[in-house]
Amino acid sequence: MAPTSRQSDTPPIEQIIQIATFRAELRAFLRHTEQIARRWQLTPQRFLLLLTIKGAPDRSGRLSLTEIADRLSLSRNTVTELCSRAEDIGLLSRDDAEEDRRLVYLELTREAERRLFGALKEMDEHRADLAKAFGELTRSFRQT
Repeated sequence: MAPTSRQSDTPPIEQIIQIATFRAELRAFLRHTEQIARRWQLTPQRFLLLLTIKGAPDRSGRLSLTEIADRLSLSRNTVTELCSRAEDIGLLSRDDAEEDRRLVYLELTREAERRLFGALKEMDEHRADLAKAFGELTRSFRQT
């Protein structure tokens, strides 16, 4: 059974409109991102993989399989397969950790960086549209 809502719990129509607008912009952004990634010969999953690795929080541009799995919220088996396929086509290289030979880091190859950076550049306009929609959504919540 759906929870009931009291009139005082109902958000103003302006907020609902902004939430709906933001959701539509978010879906459009994701759709455009996938289309652009494909133009750069990247599946949406590979695009996210490359972005995740290059965007390592420590700025190293490399991550372990476990770190990738955590950041993408995927199982380690799924990430292992995704990385193996990306490595097979020349998008990733492996680097053994000096401190622990059992630990392997994955890094982007030059070709992967070329594709990722090209796709990111092409997405600039779409990111700006999404940022604008998010700003409007944020303002709608501050006004209440």
